[in-house]
Amino acid sequence: MSKLPEIKRTKLIAKTRIFAVEELAMEFANGEQRIYERLKAGSHGAVMIIPVLDSEHFLLIKEYAAGVESYELAFPKGLIEAGEAPEVAANRELQEEAGYAASNLSLLKQISLAPGYLSHRMHLVLAQDLYPSKLEGDEPEPIEVIPWKFSEIDQLLERNDFTEARSIAALYLMQQHFSKR
Repeated sequence: MSKLPEIKRTKLIAKTRIFAVEELAMEFANGEQRIYERLKAGSHGAVMIIPVLDSEHFLLIKEYAAGVESYELAFPKGLIEAGEAPEVAANRELQEEAGYAASNLSLLKQISLAPGYLSHRMHLVLAQDLYPSKLEGDEPEPIEVIPWKFSEIDQLLERNDFTEARSIAALYLMQQHFSKR
């Protein structure tokens, strides 16, 4: 299975303001042919920022999540704009959503979510040496910024409003990063 399937045809079958659904006609190395569908993400990717406030706290945001119809705790995140490096996008989004900028930004990992159906990729960026700095964002209401203690990560994982898989993965990768030091 080292040879990737060949995409014989790509067809846009639905498009909204945010989403595009593509149909892919695929041929596998053994000659089998299949039709796949996927949500096509924007071409520049996205970032999720893990802001470390100090030696005892990191920052979360609480904002409305339309997909689950509730307010959710998560790490700040947003789309990478054309020509932006992930670290630059992370610093911009951090300022827009949390009111901080970072002097030290480190790319931890690029992750995917449901890669069988979604082309979206997200860069997880660790932000350290924070200082207050606010940029205007596109959110419909102010975002609540919540400092969280490293010593209370277990309690965070037990909460019903901390459910986003990407944020849970980011939390794990942050812990792994600091355990190596």
